[in-house]
Amino acid sequence: MSRIIRYFIQGLIITVPVAVTIIVIYKIIAWIGSLFNVFGTIISPVVDPFIIIFTAILLIFLMGLLGSSIILRPLFSTVDNALEHTPVIKTVYSSIKDLFSAFVGSKKRFNKPVLVTINKENNIQQLGFITQEDLSELNLQKGHYAVYVPLSYSFSGNLLIVPADHITVVDASSAEVMKFIVSGGVTDLDDKE
Repeated sequence: MSRIIRYFIQGLIITVPVAVTIIVIYKIIAWIGSLFNVFGTIISPVVDPFIIIFTAILLIFLMGLLGSSIILRPLFSTVDNALEHTPVIKTVYSSIKDLFSAFVGSKKRFNKPVLVTINKENNIQQLGFITQEDLSELNLQKGHYAVYVPLSYSFSGNLLIVPADHITVVDASSAEVMKFIVSGGVTDLDDKE
């Protein structure tokens, strides 16, 4: 029974951030579409969806711009702080926020591609990204790093705690390494200039 619960929780961790993101974007597009209908600004059944999607992209951009402004930053910080401390909501909100920050935010975590030796005897290695170099909060000995290893053709991956002597830094861009991993090694790595 505990295995079933563990799989269910793992499924939530994988599914919820993606689903919430899709739902939020869908709701924004639907809300903008309803505004167009209320004001009777129907141009063409073919053109309207593009106008609505462009307006949604523009609205998301403006939210980012306003969130970066000195005037509204305290308001967004207050809302962020409230969401971070609300039971249940904080789990979903903080995981989505951390996931986005890891890829595109100011706290990028997937910017140190490495090759991890999984089996020294057979020289089996796996590509991944160092996400934490200091694991003292987990009471782990120095010289161990947290390495995230994405799975091919998936949004999921594994977190490995790896000793430093099992890690080799990869001299390639993070984006190219991620693309290579996610494609299962099918895509070509761009040549470095």
